[in-house]
Amino acid sequence: MTENPGELTITRELPATPDAVFRAYVEPEQFIRFWGPVGTHVELDTVTIEPTVGGRYDSTMTIDETGEKYPMRATITEIRPGELIALAEEGVGMRSTLTFKDLGDGRSEVVLHQTEVPAMYCGPEAEAGLNSSFDRLVEHLAARH
Repeated sequence: MTENPGELTITRELPATPDAVFRAYVEPEQFIRFWGPVGTHVELDTVTIEPTVGGRYDSTMTIDETGEKYPMRATITEIRPGELIALAEEGVGMRSTLTFKDLGDGRSEVVLHQTEVPAMYCGPEAEAGLNSSFDRLVEHLAARH
């Protein structure tokens, strides 16, 4: 749900433990299975994830239909395995924090909170794209269990 311009928060329930969800975000082989909305893909050779403070969190999303490429270059600013990943995206200044909460029964809640969101990444289309990526994550996690 959008709170105000320049800020976005999305909360989703996922069919996996916080540790499993965290691993999906830091293991490139899993990351490429869900990152980006439906109609996009990420090639493994474009992904660099160094799961430490100051580490890289880079990837390039490609639009399937047009081949347009959208690189993301970010630095990990905070990381706690199974609990939290915080990123600062270079070039756009956006900050994203993913927090993972154990709901029991092999389920977890993930909260994505973004600040300093550029106008081009605000609005219903951007929010729908993020939710589409979360839908892909749900499918990926469900298939692994």
